[in-house]
Amino acid sequence: MNSFEWTVVGSDIGPLLLAATNDGLVSVVFHAGARVRDRALGQLAARLGGEPAESASDRLAEPIRRFEEYFAGTRRDFGLPLDWSLTSGFNRQVLRELASGVPYGTVVGYGELAERVGQPGAAQAVGAAMGSNPLPLVVPCHRVVESDGGLGGFGGGLETKRQLLALEGVLPQPLF
Repeated sequence: MNSFEWTVVGSDIGPLLLAATNDGLVSVVFHAGARVRDRALGQLAARLGGEPAESASDRLAEPIRRFEEYFAGTRRDFGLPLDWSLTSGFNRQVLRELASGVPYGTVVGYGELAERVGQPGAAQAVGAAMGSNPLPLVVPCHRVVESDGGLGGFGGGLETKRQLLALEGVLPQPLF
C-alpha cells in the first residue's frame, strides 16, 4: 500500500492535479476540474493501492512552488524527486531519457528518442510511452514532436502543448 497526498493548483494551462507519495511526485493531471480530479484520484488509489489524502503536510509544498516558478518563466528544470511506480519497462526507459536528455527550450522527434533508448524504428512505441506519461510537464512529453516539425499528439490537448512550447520559447507566443 502506497498512500499519497494530492492537491489541485491553478496554472496558465488550467488546473493541475499534483499527487505525491513518500518517494516523490507520482502524478500530474491536466484539466483537473472536479470530474477529472475524482476520476484521476480513483485511478491513482487503485494503481497505488492506497487512499488519497488531500495534502495536509509539506509533501507538495516544493512541487507547488516549482510549478509556479515554471509558469512564471523563472524555472527551467523541476529537479524534484519522482516516484516512477506508475510506469515500467520500455515506457519508463523512454520517459527517463526524456526527463534527463531533453532540456527546457528544446524538442526531440519520436524517432530520435527511440534511437536514444536503443530502439530505432520504435517511434510509435515512443508515442505510446508519451501517452502513458504519469508525470507530464516534469517529464516533458510536450517537447516530443514529429520529425517533419508537426506537433504530434498530446494528452493535455494540442493547444496546451502549443502554450507550453511557447512558454519555453520553441514556438511564438499566440497573438490572442
